[in-house]
Amino acid sequence: MPDAVRTAAVRAVLITSLTIIQAMVAFLSTLTGSWLAFPMVLSSVASTVVATWAVLDVWVTRQVWNQRHGVVSEPSSTARQMRRERRRAQGAARAAERDEAGGGIRGRRNAGGLSRA
Repeated sequence: MPDAVRTAAVRAVLITSLTIIQAMVAFLSTLTGSWLAFPMVLSSVASTVVATWAVLDVWVTRQVWNQRHGVVSEPSSTARQMRRERRRAQGAARAAERDEAGGGIRGRRNAGGLSRA
């Protein structure tokens, strides 16, 4: 995870956790009938908006980072070399199979029989 996205994610987690604590305090103060209940409910609503914005900020930061820097996906030189060797081996196996079968279509034509179509 890039540094900018990680920073936004940590910020979002902290804001969201504080919002949950604040909502719990608002709920408990409402149950007890405290004078603090109304201001806590109002601030909880505002904190919910801020927490939603923080979570969206993580998503937007991630999208922007991917768009600017892209995803680097290059096969390593060893992977490329192994792929080349595998292709050569498969080609050699196919050529050997053709030679054993009598040369493909020409071998079948010269067999002297009727076509099987």
